[in-house]
This record gives sequence, structure tokens and C-alpha cells, in this order.
Amino acid sequence: MTPAPRGGRPLHEIETWVFDLDNTLYPAACNLFVLIEKRMNEFIAEEFKVSLEEAHEIRRAYFLKHGTTLRGLMLDNGMHPKRFLDYVHEVDLSSIPANPALIQALEDLPGRKIVFTNGSHRHAERILDWLSISHHFSGIFDIVACDYVPKPDPSGYQTLIRRHDFDPRSALMVEDIAKNLKPAAALGMTTAWIKGVKDWQVADLQEDHIHHVVDDLVPWLVEAAKKPVV
Repeated sequence: MTPAPRGGRPLHEIETWVFDLDNTLYPAACNLFVLIEKRMNEFIAEEFKVSLEEAHEIRRAYFLKHGTTLRGLMLDNGMHPKRFLDYVHEVDLSSIPANPALIQALEDLPGRKIVFTNGSHRHAERILDWLSISHHFSGIFDIVACDYVPKPDPSGYQTLIRRHDFDPRSALMVEDIAKNLKPAAALGMTTAWIKGVKDWQVADLQEDHIHHVVDDLVPWLVEAAKKPVV
């Protein structure tokens, strides 16, 4: 058996695959999250009667301090989360191209597949439906399921494992934000980081909790689905 490049369980032994959503199941180059950030800025500007430039700074400060803009709005401003989530995730998905290769790669990949996102359930559903991959996933674990406490807080990972009833030692998590993989690795999960260049994507990038570094998700999943030669 061939071990994972930096530790972790061999890929052919993985039984549960946990995927982040944004900038993971679709490429960051689609810039969909730019549209989401724009709507966040618009929401904050309207809510606090500030300029879009000021709203941008508020959003970024909350994201860096609390893990998500929503968490900051809830803790610092008593924001009701549903209004925010409903507004910011209603974005045009046409920038995400069809990806038949992803559909096939997920079809060939053995084991259960779950989405774990700091976004909303509806946002995840829309993207999975758009990509025609909804049928490959047995569940979506969203920010509401985490009681609005975002990754990388360990509590959400523990609830995810309990609710979906899987052994973390036979699971793998795929993420574009390196620090979000630390709690997964601490619980015994194998991890795969989708390479990014943003400061918040590479923060806490350390070899001890990153087992695979992935340039392109689909070819990596194709390789992961192959049975080892014995």
C-alpha cells in the first residue's frame, strides 16, 4: 500500500469524503465569491448607512476576526442571520462552467460524500444543482447546522461527525483554506488542501495537518479513485 504523501490514510481506504463548497467544488478562478463579497458589501452599506468602501473594510475585518462576516455581524451587532444569508447568496451562477469531468470523477470515487460549508444549505444546493452533482452527495452540513459557529471552530467538525455518523480516521476533508483543515486533522481525518494564493487561504499552512496539496481537484479525484496495484 502506498502511504499518503505527507501522512494520513491511503486514499483507497477513505470511506467518507468531506468537501468544502466555495472555491473547492468549483475553481476560484470563476470569481463567484467576488460576487458574494459584493453583495455582502451592499448589505452592510445599506444596514449601517456607510459607503461601499467602508462596508468592504467592515466585512474584511469581521471575516479575519470571526471566520465569517456573518459571525461578526451576529456577535458585534446582534444581526439576525437569515436576512444576511438570504441576500448575499442570491448570486448569478453563470460564471461557473459545466464540468462533466467532475461529475464522472465523483461517480467513480467510492464512499460517501458530504458538503461542509460556512455558507447556507440553499447556497450549497444551488451550486450542486448547477453543477449537476447533487445526487453524488448524501448530505450538506451548513453554517446553520454549526449553530452559526464557522470553520475552523472544532465544535462544527465534531457535530458533523456525530450527525453523519462516520469514523474520522477513515474520512478525508478537502478545503481551499488551510487553517480549516487543522481541526479535521486533529480529529484523525486525512486532509487535502486546494492550493490558493490569498492570505486567508495560506494562513497556518503547515505540513503536519496538510496531507495532500492539490493543484486541480478533478485529476486528483481521478487518481484517488484508482485501486492500488498489488
